[in-house]
Amino acid sequence: MSTSEQAVPSAYRADSGTRYRVLFFMRVDPGEQEAFRRAYEQIRWRVAEVPGHVRDQLCQSTRDPAEWLITSEWASEEHFLAWESDPAHRRMVAPMIRHTAERESLRFAVHATTETPR
Repeated sequence: MSTSEQAVPSAYRADSGTRYRVLFFMRVDPGEQEAFRRAYEQIRWRVAEVPGHVRDQLCQSTRDPAEWLITSEWASEEHFLAWESDPAHRRMVAPMIRHTAERESLRFAVHATTETPR
């Protein structure tokens, strides 16, 4: 077995489908990008303390600076739905949401992960 073949099993992980990924697309109001980023910075570590939260990323489109994406990963759908239905959730994210004109949330169960071997 070659070295590259040996690396594949450790780099690829078949997930049980319990991890949950949320993609939150937003269009930030003109001139509000910095205020939006500051609001995100103010809440990101509090969200990281929510039970079941694994990670999140804030991304900005390279084609349209008004388009933003937050990806978040949760231990399970149940963890995310508990967070989303908690009234504290809406209060916590309100300072960030007020800078957006459009929003869309997409949700997925994670079935496989491929990571670069280190």
